[in-house]
Order: sequence, then structure tokens, then C-alpha cells
Amino acid sequence: MKQSREYQNILTKALRSDKIIVGIDEVGRGPVAGPVAVCAVWYKASDHGKVSSYLEGITDSKKVHVNKRRAFAKTAQDLQDSGLINYTIQYASAEKIDKEGIMGCLRNAVNRTLQIAEKDGLEPTDYIFLDGSLLAPKKFYKQKTIIGGDGKVFAISLASVIAKVARDEIMEEYGIKYPQYGFEQHKGYGTAAHIQAIKKEGISPLHRKSFLTKYI
Repeated sequence: MKQSREYQNILTKALRSDKIIVGIDEVGRGPVAGPVAVCAVWYKASDHGKVSSYLEGITDSKKVHVNKRRAFAKTAQDLQDSGLINYTIQYASAEKIDKEGIMGCLRNAVNRTLQIAEKDGLEPTDYIFLDGSLLAPKKFYKQKTIIGGDGKVFAISLASVIAKVARDEIMEEYGIKYPQYGFEQHKGYGTAAHIQAIKKEGISPLHRKSFLTKYI
């Protein structure tokens, strides 16, 4: 993984201070159906080498083959069961997205993940790395938002993969419940086949009405 130089400098400081490292990413911001998912992963900086050795080769979930993603997610679950890492995934439904807007839902989901991490010992002095445009509450003053962080920062990559696998599984289950839309294939994104299905079948409870105005 080609790491951000700035991240590497911050990580070096984190390793010296024995703080907690947190990685946060979202999956499902763009689809026209299904929930958005935000995952936060955290572990002791002193365990970084050990954790990363178990997940060698992890990067942006979009660049990892589905089978490899699932293998990484399984390893992450094993590491959580062993107590080496911890993580949580918080969701916002299509209804909530229509009501509060995608950015409001992302902000609230990030906050919920960190509230859970705080119960596990996270403090404002710990190191939080977020992907894209995500932000943590201001009290976490060592936070850093990194564009393309899911391909540059190990902890964000791990959060990206965990969230992607979890959300995909949800959409595959919805594909069984609503077979006419093909959710198991496109995972809620606005593909041509998906839009055609919406025009034929109408809008389901899983669809984000506010995202469909340019399609139908």
C-alpha cells in the first residue's frame, strides 16, 4: 500500500505515544437504494504491525476482488474475536437519508461509531483517520481527513472493506426479498437495468426517493 507521507508521519508519532488508531470509511453514499454504512475500526498503535501483518495487501475495497474482500472481513472478525482490534458498523436507511440528507446521515453515523469506541477507551487525544470528506467531532483534535484515504491508510482500508462486505450482504438479502430489482447484482447503484426495473415495478421501500429525481 502506498501510504500518505503525512499519514506515515502521524503514524510514527502515534506509535511512539502508544495511543489508539482509528480508521473510518463509508460505503453506499452514491446508490439510489439501500442503506449507507459507516465503519470505524480501532486498535492500539502498539499492535499496528501485528494487525497489518494479518491483513497484508488490503487496500480500497473497490480495488479488491469480492472473494478477497470476504477473506479480509473474515480475518477482521477473527481479530475482533481475539481482542486485537474492534470495529462497529452504523447504518442509515433510505428513509432516513430522504429525511435528513446523505451528509447528515453520514455525520450522525460517524458520531455513533465514535461513541461506541469511546466506551471501549477512545479518548480525544487518540488518532482518527477518515476518508474523503468525513469528519469527527471537533473534540478529537488529532483527527485527519484524507482524500483517497481508503487506498493510502491501512486503518481506513480495513474499515472500507468491512463496511463494503457487510453492506453487500445486506443488499444480497434484499435481492431475495425484492427479486424484481436485482439488488444482489448492482447493490442499489443506479445501473441502466436497475432504473428500468424501477420504471416498470415502481419504487420500493428501499429506494431513496431524493436520489431518483434525475432518473424518473
